[in-house]
Amino acid sequence: MAPIIRGTRIVHDGWSRFLVAEVTMPDGTRLAREIEDHGRAVAVLPYDPTRRVALLVEQFRTPAFYAAGIASILEAPAGLLDESEPEEGARREAYEETGVRLGALEPVTCGWSMPGISTEQMDLYLAAYEASDRTGRGGGVAGEHEDITVHEIPLAELAARSDRGELTDLKTLALVLTLRLRRPELFAVG
Repeated sequence: MAPIIRGTRIVHDGWSRFLVAEVTMPDGTRLAREIEDHGRAVAVLPYDPTRRVALLVEQFRTPAFYAAGIASILEAPAGLLDESEPEEGARREAYEETGVRLGALEPVTCGWSMPGISTEQMDLYLAAYEASDRTGRGGGVAGEHEDITVHEIPLAELAARSDRGELTDLKTLALVLTLRLRRPELFAVG
């Protein structure tokens, strides 16, 4: 017998919805579990294989500041999916946040970002670009108060940061490690 969700009640409905689900487990145990629900998301690591750099963004994240006093996080461009196709959303987010126009996307996975609390599934991509593809300003959408700083970082430096445990955003770490596995020659120093 599988668990059964007997019902849910919404406790907050804003940018995200927060619900409490009443669950009956296979052994008959009844539980209440909180769920954060805001839909699908995308993230992409744009990288230039010729110059051996990647585009990352840095911005204030209220939860990280609240929990640990960290004012900003270095991360791959990402956001909630507004489009019907995740590839379209990844390209939109990359352009809004970094000013780069991406062509082909290389799928990494569609995974659960926090399966213990959230319904969010995130489609992860790698995407090669050239310097001439950076046609926009980046920085995020003004009306969303993102205040994003764009960083073009050498891939060898990203590898070193991941080895030192300095890439603290898990989607970004997963994307950097995937690129290192798929294209190790791009991370060679010198």
